[in-house]
Amino acid sequence: MREGLTRRDWLVLSGLAAGAMAARPAEGAARPISAAPAEPVSVAKVRSYNEDLTAQFRQMFDQIGGIGNQVKGKTVGIKVNLTGGGAFPGYTSGDTHWVHPRVVGAVVAAFGALGAKRVRILEGCESRKRSYKLEDKLLSGGWDVSAIRNAAPLVEFEETDTPGQAKQYSLLKVQSTPYVFPAFQLNHSFEDCDFFVSLGKMKNHEEMGLTICIKNLFGITPLGVYGNRETVFHYGQVQAPAGAPTELDPKSNRYEGWRLPRVLVDILGARPVDLAIADGIVSMVGGEGPWVLGSKPCHPGILVVGRNCVNTDSVAAACMGYNPRAGRHEAPYRVFKNPKDHPPEQCHPVDETFQYADNMMLLAEAAGLGSADLTKIDVRGMPIKEAMFDYEAFWKNQMPKGQS
Repeated sequence: MREGLTRRDWLVLSGLAAGAMAARPAEGAARPISAAPAEPVSVAKVRSYNEDLTAQFRQMFDQIGGIGNQVKGKTVGIKVNLTGGGAFPGYTSGDTHWVHPRVVGAVVAAFGALGAKRVRILEGCESRKRSYKLEDKLLSGGWDVSAIRNAAPLVEFEETDTPGQAKQYSLLKVQSTPYVFPAFQLNHSFEDCDFFVSLGKMKNHEEMGLTICIKNLFGITPLGVYGNRETVFHYGQVQAPAGAPTELDPKSNRYEGWRLPRVLVDILGARPVDLAIADGIVSMVGGEGPWVLGSKPCHPGILVVGRNCVNTDSVAAACMGYNPRAGRHEAPYRVFKNPKDHPPEQCHPVDETFQYADNMMLLAEAAGLGSADLTKIDVRGMPIKEAMFDYEAFWKNQMPKGQS
């Protein structure tokens, strides 16, 4: 941000309010590849989960060119975001840090209407027991599991921290040039599906700045293989266990803000996303869950849908008031940390007052997985300037009157 400019000044001067920004790489990221795909992304303003979300999704699918041919007669896998537990007073988990059950039900119904042979809801439940059912976690969160099961002709639920219904894990190789890992062992459902959906929540993240659809994929790495994901992926304190693909360079940077964004891009390269859906109807700022000090609920009223995960996250980030091409020293990637509450490895090695993270969207662009340049992405439906909800300003109590 330029010296002397307020955040809102920057939003106007940068061209974000017009839905376009100048391209420039984030510090620490490779130079973007011009051939990175840029596909249409649909944005909608949706005030409540009580609206007809199935009709809304059908319209948004049409706006991005239709997905009927890719879905009809196929198995659709949907990775939902059910991060952590707890809730803010007066809110359910699905309101703020999980995807909302009515969004999931509406998406399932839309796929059913398009002729999907099978729709499979996928998420890990932080358990290594095959007997643990994903449905149990959903019920504990107040979801109407029966309604979702009946939204399409055949709906299945798969807990993905274990091999599930398979005898063993599937090996998925990174199809792009890998940064850290060449491949991952994953639950069979991530290989068996014909059409893969990342259904994420539009919210901040304490370490990575943002968690939308790319970050949602972190949960596909199974605890049954990797155990403590933080020690293996966040910090590289231990190597992947015997039998699992090991990282390319065990001596590479161990700093979380460098390492994890690259691991996330590798995961996307191993399990490409066919459709990305970002739920920002109700969400939260300041972190990924109510356990993050200073976080709070918000009501952006936004849905974003696109075929390309990088394109979709870039548009969603802009709808959140962020520059999709921001560097590690800019919001939301520069995060204040109290050294008294965080061990040194969680803080920047030079300045322990802050945690920095590299922009995963630019890293994905550099790997050829999708453009993060809004000037190349065809935004359809509602313009970004009309849908925008400034997360950073809301978190800092700087929202203009009339916006909440």
